[in-house]
Amino acid sequence: MRFETVTSATNAKIRHLITLQEKSRARREEGLFVVEGRRELGHCLEAGFIPRTVFACGSILPAEDRERLLGAASTANPDLNVIEIPDHLYAKVAYREGTEGILAEVSCRYPCLDDLTLPENPLIIVLESVEKPGNLGAVLRSADAAGADAVILCDPLTDLYNPNLIRASLGGIFTNRVVAAPGEEVISWLKAHGIRILTAQLQDSLPYYDTPMTGPTALVMGTESTGLTDPWRKAADAHIRIPMLGRLDSLNVSVSAAILLFEAVRQRQL
Repeated sequence: MRFETVTSATNAKIRHLITLQEKSRARREEGLFVVEGRRELGHCLEAGFIPRTVFACGSILPAEDRERLLGAASTANPDLNVIEIPDHLYAKVAYREGTEGILAEVSCRYPCLDDLTLPENPLIIVLESVEKPGNLGAVLRSADAAGADAVILCDPLTDLYNPNLIRASLGGIFTNRVVAAPGEEVISWLKAHGIRILTAQLQDSLPYYDTPMTGPTALVMGTESTGLTDPWRKAADAHIRIPMLGRLDSLNVSVSAAILLFEAVRQRQL
């Protein structure tokens, strides 16, 4: 583990950190992303991600947390570079307030469908073309809470390591098994593994609570504006809907995902 101190906002390593935070292209090209916060970095390290550089503000980060996180990070990468930064510089590079004085540049991972190891009776959530990082992050929190076995993103329109997504998920991007793949490939994979496809849609559908979810199940959801594409509607074993009793005809995708996930949990606990 190598230590150094940086105090200038014009330092090349500080500029690099900010670039990774702001530009998805830089994250893709370099295979690096930024994690901010004690909790998020802890989940990241527990999931086996490899940190490259840690930026720590000693006056904000308690000594006990600093020792724990740096110890875990150096175990993952013995050549870890730790950069000490002062309060004023941390305030400049921190993506949000209240993140407790630590950020890290971490190597990206892009697992594929074949990397997923499923239990005998899996519960999976599939999201097609979800665009907003905040929505996706909220779904990941619900998937973690419900004990989902995987989250599969089909044709995603947002960067998996977008700082807003990591923040909104509270580290759920690391606690869930998350895979991105083309829709047609996911449909074939689900069929080959005997996983029942339930698509959330208004047309030709039954209330979600009247649909069995006790066996291997994939809950498939699209965007609020366009819903699911035809290949998913045709591949579905059942179409389900959340009854809307008011004047509006849709819920936020993260709210809908939570309702369906916990209905599956309820049925499986009966």
